[in-house]
Amino acid sequence: MYKILEKTSLNPSMTKMAVEAPLIAKKAKPGQFIIFRVDEFGERVPLTIADTDKEKGSVTIIYQKVGSSTQLLDTLEQGDYILDFVGPLGAATELEGYKKVAVIGGGAGCAIAYPQAKALYNMGTAVDVIAGFRNTDLIILEDEMKAVSDNLYLMTDDGSNGNKGFVTNALEENIKNGADYDLVIAIGPVPMMKAVCQLTKQHGIKTIVSMNPIMIDGTGMCGGCRLTVGGKTKFACVDGPDFDGHEVDFDELMKRNVMYRSMEQTSREKNCRLIRNKEADSNA
Repeated sequence: MYKILEKTSLNPSMTKMAVEAPLIAKKAKPGQFIIFRVDEFGERVPLTIADTDKEKGSVTIIYQKVGSSTQLLDTLEQGDYILDFVGPLGAATELEGYKKVAVIGGGAGCAIAYPQAKALYNMGTAVDVIAGFRNTDLIILEDEMKAVSDNLYLMTDDGSNGNKGFVTNALEENIKNGADYDLVIAIGPVPMMKAVCQLTKQHGIKTIVSMNPIMIDGTGMCGGCRLTVGGKTKFACVDGPDFDGHEVDFDELMKRNVMYRSMEQTSREKNCRLIRNKEADSNA
């Protein structure tokens, strides 16, 4: 059992949670992830490690309440326990040897981009962080990202924060203005990562993306997280989650990611009814 040490709402759909897991905190590196299971009836859900505190023995995760499992997780509060919390899983991001890097996060992907930027910045690398959100109300980790970057560019789809546009607009503008990036890291919705890779390929800039295919066991045995990279089948849980963005078959990945959308919606609606019934019983 893993104790919840802190819980903070970042916006209406996203929550930050610190979990007591000293062994994971001791070994985890940027880019790696955990798999949690709320209770014995729950599904296994992967989440990238957003931060660690080795002294406190805590691991921070940030999740979006989009499925039944994350909705169930969000019913827990500080002091409650999660049944399973396994990690660190996956290969750590290779961050050595770069002089200037653009770290790009889209929406919930900023939770993964932040530890990458933090590690690079602490290594003395020049870091530009470009973060994109639908609107200003959904912006997360602004202060944290500002603290681990030389420049922070916040973009919103609707321009509600004064900077209208996509992350690719800011990236292209920086490149045109002479930003000599030797690496771009892009993390977020698959269409966003695809667009970033199309842009960086034109300029010959190495690009790393963090893949989020359907995942079950996290050990490479089930094959659920397979994707095509450079014409070969790879497994995100053991070969990644980071891959060369110029070699990923994004179109195939997008098709696979929506295969179970109708079943996910049914599960989410069922779980919402269960949570509402539990809340009604507790208030009776």
